[in-house]
Amino acid sequence: MRKDVRILLVGEPKVGKTSLIMSLVSEEFPDEVPLRAEEITIPADVTPERVPTHIVDYSEAEQTEEQLFQEISKANVICIVYAVNNKKSIEKVTSHWIPLINDRTDKDSRVPLILVGNKSDLVEHSSMETILPIMNQYQDIETCVECSAKNLKNISELFYYAQKAVLHPTGPLYCPEEKELKPSCIKSLTRIFKVSDLDNDGILNDNELNFFQRTCFNTPLAPQALEDVKNVVRRNMTDGVNDDGLTLKGFLFLHTLFIQRGRHETTWTVLRRFGYDDDLELTQEYLFPMVKIPPDCTTELNHNAYLFLQSVFDKHDKDRDCALSPEEVKDLFKVFPYMPWGPDVNHTVGTNEQGWITYQGYLSQWTLTTYLDVQRSLEYLGYLGYSIIYEQESQAAAITVTRNKRIDLQKKQTQRSVFRCNVLGARGSGKSGFLQAFLGKNLQTQRRIREDHKSFYAISTTYVYGQEKYLLLHEVMPDFDFLSEADLACDVVCLVYDVNNPGSFEYCAKVYKQYFIDSKTPCVVLAAKSDLHEVRQHYSLSPHEFCRKHKLHPPQPFTCSTIEAPSKDIYTRLTTMAMYPHARLRCMCACNRCSYCLCQNLLKLELLRSIKAQLCRVVFNSSSQRPPPLYSLTKRSVTALCRLTHRLLAREVTSSQTCFWLPFFLFLLHVFTLC
Repeated sequence: MRKDVRILLVGEPKVGKTSLIMSLVSEEFPDEVPLRAEEITIPADVTPERVPTHIVDYSEAEQTEEQLFQEISKANVICIVYAVNNKKSIEKVTSHWIPLINDRTDKDSRVPLILVGNKSDLVEHSSMETILPIMNQYQDIETCVECSAKNLKNISELFYYAQKAVLHPTGPLYCPEEKELKPSCIKSLTRIFKVSDLDNDGILNDNELNFFQRTCFNTPLAPQALEDVKNVVRRNMTDGVNDDGLTLKGFLFLHTLFIQRGRHETTWTVLRRFGYDDDLELTQEYLFPMVKIPPDCTTELNHNAYLFLQSVFDKHDKDRDCALSPEEVKDLFKVFPYMPWGPDVNHTVGTNEQGWITYQGYLSQWTLTTYLDVQRSLEYLGYLGYSIIYEQESQAAAITVTRNKRIDLQKKQTQRSVFRCNVLGARGSGKSGFLQAFLGKNLQTQRRIREDHKSFYAISTTYVYGQEKYLLLHEVMPDFDFLSEADLACDVVCLVYDVNNPGSFEYCAKVYKQYFIDSKTPCVVLAAKSDLHEVRQHYSLSPHEFCRKHKLHPPQPFTCSTIEAPSKDIYTRLTTMAMYPHARLRCMCACNRCSYCLCQNLLKLELLRSIKAQLCRVVFNSSSQRPPPLYSLTKRSVTALCRLTHRLLAREVTSSQTCFWLPFFLFLLHVFTLC
């Protein structure tokens, strides 16, 4: 809604413009009328539309033509006043005033006009027969009001209609000549119908109609009122009601009826509740609500957002195959002004055997959009009507801004659900294959992907300690001379080289030494195409020697040329390293269940130091007078116990030995703590 309304009164001298304003203010006809009334402001609380209203008078005797033009440019609505007993003033409406106003306003943003026939108390006949042809000729004329400043007839109605012409204009909604809704209005109301049709059956049933009524007007319809509405539609059109529900045609007919009966405010209330402005465009405030994202923070969808997206998926998955066919995707995005997903999406997220986006792939794409471009995600949620259906102030309520990554590192824990892995490597090293393998596509399937349909992103879920997390892979184009902040900003780095190409590893080594050697971002070296013959790399150090020197995990073999879907173990490892960058994981079996994994991932050095300090404090602070505990430990015992744990973590004890020693260590610790 507008913040205020500015009404300008123009017309020939002596037609009663000033008298109309003064009669409205004082509620009586003035004894003396000045040449021009000062601008007055009517407060919002005394106007029917609850909007401040400014009323401006024009006087040819006191103002210049330039001042008139300035007032016309500032006005929201212009009342052209004529005297019903003066034919010359009526003729001037079309010969002078309307052409003058049209010349001073843009064709695409014409202000609404209201014809005001004053001095109706001086004649017994109406001027409407003369005015109606004028109204039919000029579409900018909203209405005509006959009034009398002397008798106070229709004075308040005049200014109410002027307000209404600004706040609820007819022009964008309805074409009087054709007696039907304009295409832009039909398009907007069709989107509103589809958003309100919660089960996507093409009918608004009683529950959906009541939800719509409560959303727009804050009150449900009584059962009898609901039946009355449907009966009105039934009497006027055959296909307006189906299965005791309102069809799209019936919905559009109702709004046509509202407008024809002068109830424009009903349609405008609906349109504005669903985010439309006066030009029937979704407002920027609706589509792009403010979301503050501090540095080193990421954006994710919260639980309610995923529930909403799940309901949207179920609404359009008509064949219940847990995938969206091209027709179903098209139907889903009918409420959008454009198609937001291109063919690359089918190679960014998971698909079924037919190449259709699965339910998990659908959620993954939304997760990707929210992570990379939260404003675009807010826009998409706005088109789908998230804030309306979930009764939120805006779709910003669907977004969670994660805390600063530095805090996660300090606390050694994170609540984030999406982790980014940047994949770097020389051209032809196998980066694209690595991304597509994450989506379950082997080399044979990958070869069928068109070049213009390829994607530099791949996202899917992995499970770390039973928790579902999203891993986002981003293929970084090889440009050693320049890597942007976006290329470096990630949670884990995957350096890919081709074991069959002798010049492939050098790029990985140089990138690591220049950008990541002093970084806290964990790195993994991937030996791609491991099914091929491994050749000696031209770099001074072999990949294994390089990893050993820089305390990295040994190069991880990887291939996607198998007939089966590629293994996802490496992706689980990457996600685990992204979640626990402080842990310096040494176990790469990725099972997260074996004793060795538990040693590596649960009993970290920081925790070990804390346990050691606690043991020493208890032993050294125990009073000499206190009788020795049943299972007391000497200083040498504590040191030996900690040394044993260090050996476990340093892989000096085999995995089978760990299965024995770890429970034994925990048993000793438990007994000592009890003592």
